[in-house]
Amino acid sequence: MSDEHIMEAVKNGNLQQASILFDRYHKRIFNFLARMTGEREAAEDLTQNVFLRMLKYRHTYKPEMKFQSWIYQMARNAFSDYYQQQKQRIPVKMEVEKLDDHLPDLMEALEQEENEKRLIRALAQLPDDYRELLVLTRFQHLKYEEVAGFLNMTVANVKVKVHRAIGQLRENYFELEKL
Repeated sequence: MSDEHIMEAVKNGNLQQASILFDRYHKRIFNFLARMTGEREAAEDLTQNVFLRMLKYRHTYKPEMKFQSWIYQMARNAFSDYYQQQKQRIPVKMEVEKLDDHLPDLMEALEQEENEKRLIRALAQLPDDYRELLVLTRFQHLKYEEVAGFLNMTVANVKVKVHRAIGQLRENYFELEKL
């Protein structure tokens, strides 16, 4: 059953179906929020908040709307609320889960870990709009059309901003490499 059909059932009062959507999306929403906040605990709290909002505002879901776009918009709103509450933004060291089951030799592993830390720091230095676009398109693997839809931008504008964000990320990364 499609996400949209399941959300329609939730909207119509079948709240047990929400667990299916949670199972399908909680990891993606958590990863998005973790990269946006730079804090694992905040991302966990915000992820829960997104799914609570999904239930609370289920009546606002429109059947012609893609569920994925709708839930990511809720995640963006949750992040925006969180960001407004923060007095100062200091990126916290975030552990990145390793996906490989094999361990490369020790020197390679140390170098890769250092590169990942540098990338996380470089990403944290980006303006929020650039970071958000990179997280959505590069880490969440959303298509430009999807991102443009829920950011109320044209696809061309998304492409231009992603290109600029990658350039800025590259500059940040190589500046950190010099240190």
